[in-house]
Amino acid sequence: MENFRVDLSGKRALVTGGSRGLGLAVAVELASGGAEVAICGRKQENLKSALDVLGARGLSAFATAAHLGRPDHVERLFEDLSNSFGDIDILVNNVGMNIFTPRVSEVDNDLWDKIIEGNLKSAFMVSKAAVPMMKKRGGGRIINISSVAARKAAPGMGVYCVAKAGLEMLTRVLAVELAGYGIRVNAVAPGMIRTEFSKPFWNKKELLDEFVKGVPLGRIAETEDVVGTVLYLVSGVADYVTGEVITVDGGSVA
Repeated sequence: MENFRVDLSGKRALVTGGSRGLGLAVAVELASGGAEVAICGRKQENLKSALDVLGARGLSAFATAAHLGRPDHVERLFEDLSNSFGDIDILVNNVGMNIFTPRVSEVDNDLWDKIIEGNLKSAFMVSKAAVPMMKKRGGGRIINISSVAARKAAPGMGVYCVAKAGLEMLTRVLAVELAGYGIRVNAVAPGMIRTEFSKPFWNKKELLDEFVKGVPLGRIAETEDVVGTVLYLVSGVADYVTGEVITVDGGSVA
């Protein structure tokens, strides 16, 4: 992202799911822009690997393990931030998960809860905990990582589609509720990104070729394609943008 840098000096950012994939790429760019960055993830070994990646670039981050579907873990995360890192003014809700599911009309309650928790409830709880910090800082930015699945039902992904659709409405509701406090809330909705999360799709040539047929730009996204949009939304040039969902999918929804 050398061709696009934003000055984030004096800012503190939390990236959930920041130990790998898109979350780690976002954390690297925020830190490169001068922000103090905290990352969280479920596994200590992944967090250690993320810190190694940052360190190799001369960057650092505060890292803590947390399962963000659990209220007690969210509470502990923000206690850790308050005690060892400080109040944040940038939040990137990047945590997400998907499991191939039967038809929504047939899915069991526990699996429904797990997918909703991982994609929607976690963002709700983390945003709720971050808002008092942002109010103290005089404003802030919340960026929710959604998906084109929020607007296009797909077989085997029904609950995920519902969860991401809910996340986009949460984005709009929070934007209206928090505008008076100087807190902008937006979302980024990528198509398929070349990460471990989507590897079962892009790692199989026949599936990848079939998917790319529907992408006018002729390829799937790399992490840097999406990170640039996040940087735009946390930068000063997006001061008048709130409640928006920006699609980054190579034109496939058009």
